[in-house]
Amino acid sequence: DVVWVPTVFTKNRERLIRHDAVIEFFNEVVAIAQKKDLLSGEHFSVDGTLIQAWAGHKSFVRKDDDDQDDEGSSAGDFKGSKRSNETHQSSTDPDARLYRKGKTGSELRYMGHTLTDNRHGLVVNARVTRADGHAEREAAKIMINDARQALQDAGAEITLGADKGYDAQEFIEACDEMKVTPHVAQNTSGRRSAVSDMIASSAGYAISQQKRKLIEQGFGWVKTVGRMRQAMVRGLKKVDQMFVLNMAAYNLVRLRSLAQVRPS
Repeated sequence: DVVWVPTVFTKNRERLIRHDAVIEFFNEVVAIAQKKDLLSGEHFSVDGTLIQAWAGHKSFVRKDDDDQDDEGSSAGDFKGSKRSNETHQSSTDPDARLYRKGKTGSELRYMGHTLTDNRHGLVVNARVTRADGHAEREAAKIMINDARQALQDAGAEITLGADKGYDAQEFIEACDEMKVTPHVAQNTSGRRSAVSDMIASSAGYAISQQKRKLIEQGFGWVKTVGRMRQAMVRGLKKVDQMFVLNMAAYNLVRLRSLAQVRPS
């Protein structure tokens, strides 16, 4: 069919969100991969990535509109002033959150999450949340629970690979409740890992730790080819829509490559 021009998609963006059109499209792409036997359906990896919001520091103002306590705020100079998500909010994108991770500076951001199947690194679940310190683990629990519900065999073993950021007691316990084996990288830096040594010494754990690195390819693709290093839309629903659409496109590219490697 003739491809829509960008303005048609833009004008219908709200309708597409309301009817979950992009999610349906993403699910259809995953179903194609399932029919082609490219998914294990049992072994997964999870991770999150930061997405810069389409909003600047100057838009991050007090929620009560009282800037008298923010020294220099009238001149657009926020240096030296105390700002937090509890007291401040972006006037251009209220859903964005001021967040920093590791050695990165604080920026207005969202957080994208994906669940990939370990067989070929195809994305089977994707979503965007507001950025905070618990978003990655909370999104992971939702996505892996969806994967568990999709399995017809309730007794089938499911494994979930993840980095050290997911090594938290509450997350490991949540995996156990869902009958998911947590192949999470052990974080032993000045603390005791919540992942048992028995799991960490298994052969499957080593494979999961190797396979989970495939998830970075999807993040790299959507941030370069998909141009989602910084979202060019505002609002959680719109950013989520673009992220899921990009992950569907990434899967289609992977399916094309896999067809060349594994001709039917």
